[in-house]
Amino acid sequence: MDVQTLQLKSVAYRKTILEIIKQSGAGHTAGSLSCVDILNVLYNHVMNVSPENFTDPNRDRYIQSKGHSVEALYTVLADKGFYSREALATLNKYQSKFIGHPTRKVPGIEQNTGALGHGLSLAVGTALAAKKDGRSYRVYTLLGDGELAEGSSWEASMTAAHYQLDNLVVIIDRNTLQITGRTEEVNGLEPLEDKFTAFGYAVRHVDGNDITALIDIFVQVPFVPNKPNLILAHTVKGKGISFMEDTVKWHHRVPSDEEFAKAIEELNLAEVKLKAAV
Repeated sequence: MDVQTLQLKSVAYRKTILEIIKQSGAGHTAGSLSCVDILNVLYNHVMNVSPENFTDPNRDRYIQSKGHSVEALYTVLADKGFYSREALATLNKYQSKFIGHPTRKVPGIEQNTGALGHGLSLAVGTALAAKKDGRSYRVYTLLGDGELAEGSSWEASMTAAHYQLDNLVVIIDRNTLQITGRTEEVNGLEPLEDKFTAFGYAVRHVDGNDITALIDIFVQVPFVPNKPNLILAHTVKGKGISFMEDTVKWHHRVPSDEEFAKAIEELNLAEVKLKAAV
């Protein structure tokens, strides 16, 4: 899929994220907007996974450790054909399978997540199983940066390096914000590259909202033979909506009617500019 098509998909995904959050009355708006470009490139350009091969033991796996940003994942899976776009209208409704964190009741979801710090351990175990079974699939997992305060993430990191899991790709959504403020003010994380390197990862940086840069970085995997891969994806929380960008209050907030209309207007303009750039 070409870069412009992917860029247009990102705009469409952002519209859907806002629409389903507005309709449901709840959702993690800004975190979904920060990571949706990553999911776009993974599902539409990188990973070997689709509704047709989801039972194939050789399919690639994606595990979303930052489960609260599930609106982005639901949106991309609907576009891939795992279920209809209309099904997302039931998000957060009584007895709906589309709840506020990933669940395997939803087609296309590999693992239940949501309690932060668990996804990396699940991904490490899945990648180790691939090695033990002699399979060639890769395991991709997305963590929030605030999530790195969980000790289990570092325990899993030691295990990933010990077993030389170069089929594991860990992506950190480094938007520098968490629910209560800046990550460096809440519980300082830096120097992240040095820490992950010390834990045995091959570390790379990327602009996590740049489609071309994301394509280029994923092509390089594995970065170093016999080392787990870690991508520090520098993103903007609330990306794509001017008044939501890099603002902590949008971590979990539903836009008002006026805010929603303004956001959609901005995305419509972005779409027009992309189409005009042909």
